[in-house]
Parts: sequence; C-alpha cells; structure tokens
Amino acid sequence: MSLNRTLSRRSLLKAAGGLGAALLTGCDEITQSATPRRILASAEKLNIAVQRGLGRRALAAEFGEGDLSPSFRANGSTNPETQVYRALAQQDFADWRLDISGLVSRPARLSMADLRSLPSRTQITRHDCVEGWSCVGKWTGTRLSALLAKVDLRPSARYVVFHCADELPGEGLSPPVPYYESIDLEDALHEQTILAYEMNGRDLPIEHGAPLRLRVERQLGYKHAKYVMSIEVVDSLDKIGGGNGSYWADHGYSWYAGI
Repeated sequence: MSLNRTLSRRSLLKAAGGLGAALLTGCDEITQSATPRRILASAEKLNIAVQRGLGRRALAAEFGEGDLSPSFRANGSTNPETQVYRALAQQDFADWRLDISGLVSRPARLSMADLRSLPSRTQITRHDCVEGWSCVGKWTGTRLSALLAKVDLRPSARYVVFHCADELPGEGLSPPVPYYESIDLEDALHEQTILAYEMNGRDLPIEHGAPLRLRVERQLGYKHAKYVMSIEVVDSLDKIGGGNGSYWADHGYSWYAGI
C-alpha cells in the first residue's frame, strides 16, 4: 500500500470513528474546532485514567508459540529511502548506533552488541492496529527500563522520544519529516516495554523496523515506532514536532493509544 493511500485510509477511519472509537482506539473525527478538540482531550485523559487505574504493572496478554500468526502484516513504512538508512542496511547495520540524549546524566551512543548485553525480554503478544487488524508475534529486545537506568534519568525527565529513520509527509507542501513518537515514563518503565531487535526468533526484518523498534504492548500499533535511530528524554512535548508528541498526534490522532 502506498503512503498516500495509507494516509487516505487513516483519514477515512478518523472520519468514521466517532467519539466512542476515540475513547477506545485514538481514532477521531472531532479535531476541526476548539470545542471538539476539548472533548477529544477529555476523552484521551479518560482513556489514560481507565487504563492506568487497572494497575501500573498490569500486563498485556501474552500467548504461546502455537498462537503465532502465520504471517505478520507489515504496515506503514516498510523500507526507509533515506541515504543514511540505505547505507546502514547495505552493511547489515554494522555501523548503526543508538544515540541517547536529553535529560540523562550519562548520554550514550550504543551499538547493537551494547544493547544485547543489557537485560532483555522475550514476549509473544498481539499487535492491534488502528485500522482494525491484529497479528501475534514473538519479540525479543532490550528492556527500555534497563537502558534508561544505564543513562541515569534526571529528576525532571517525563517523556521518552523516539526519532526514526523513516520519513513521512509534512504539513501541506512542506518536505517529508523524520517519524517521531513518544511515551511517558509510566509506559517507558513498564515490564513489557522493550526495544526489539528480534522477531519470531530472528533478527528484526527491514519491513518490521530493523534494526530496532519500540514495543509498548499496552498501546495500539501506531505507537510502536520502527527504525529507531535515537532516543531523547525530555520534560515536555511542546518542542517535539508540532507539539503533540508524535507524528500521528500532530495529524489528529490521540497521543495516548492505550488498549
């Protein structure tokens, strides 16, 4: 599916979703005026309150090997076209490094070997897309909590921002912008939040975000950023993209997509 068709489909989904869907999935059709925006903001806060009220350590459902989907759909960007990414991919990401900066006491630049040396987690979970489909996959990766402990968060830290290699259209006629996503510390420190480098027992394939993607299992698929290149820890989302904390939040979706 082309990016334009994906964007159009997302627009149609937003138009058809209704407030009830906004409460559950982050789809919305009520973003065109101040009053509906306030309604949507209230709905998002309610969504956060309901899910977080279930318990900070509540886990997303996990499955067995027999539940793995025969094929796992690759959605959104499936092969970034930037020169930097293409050069890294041609060398099997041997020169790829993950930069961690912002409100940390020990900024870092880590290789895949460095990440693999940190505490990891393997989990079989269901990926729920905002478009209405689901797949079950097996993911192995570095616990984000372990990575954040390594760089030592500063007291003012509130959000973790993921800057990615894929580019999507900007607003209007503006050039494409690198994909970006963010989560708060509640989700960042959750047991099931990992930076996955393996899928179904093999190195993460390019169409699923190689060499590293976010898995934040209590949220919808569009929060699971692929092609992660750097991580920035901040105290506010005001200066991230359009100020809403993620690419899709800047294009009308809920920033929080808890399920």
